Amino acid sequence: MLSRSLFLRRLAAAGLLLAGFAAAGAAEDLLKVESSVQPLRLARGEEGKVLLKITVKRGIALNAQASLTIEFEPMEELVFPKNFFTAADLSVPRVEIGGKEYLDLKKFVEIPLTVNPKARRGVHVLRGRIKYIATSLSENWCYKSSVKFAATFSTRLTPVRTGT
Repeated sequence: MLSRSLFLRRLAAAGLLLAGFAAAGAAEDLLKVESSVQPLRLARGEEGKVLLKITVKRGIALNAQASLTIEFEPMEELVFPKNFFTAADLSVPRVEIGGKEYLDLKKFVEIPLTVNPKARRGVHVLRGRIKYIATSLSENWCYKSSVKFAATFSTRLTPVRTGT
């Protein structure tokens, strides 16, 4: 038979665990990311870009003063100018709502890239993560979280030649 204090501690731990799962599920609904690499097919040494369409749930905004960070998993095929990018690095526009500045995410976020001159030919998956702080505009709370994304692209050894 469990003592009362042990029972209460286990009950509290189970409650915290369930609250954590609920918060994680809620975080997935706050921010959605659609990602792609343009052009879809790249040659060694060619420049391209990652396009991210970030959609925030209605009534939620991303604070412009807090850090929005975009990170990519290391990948031999692509070279980025930096290891991570912030909203300021990418010149993400801002909008004022209720006297506070928030990120204006109506347009795609674009991140430049170059294909490594020694990239393997084939289909690859670029994976990354966006770290953010979401703010409820009506309920006055903040939530720090992250969301993962992935984009498929392919590489070829030489550029496609056009008629001259």
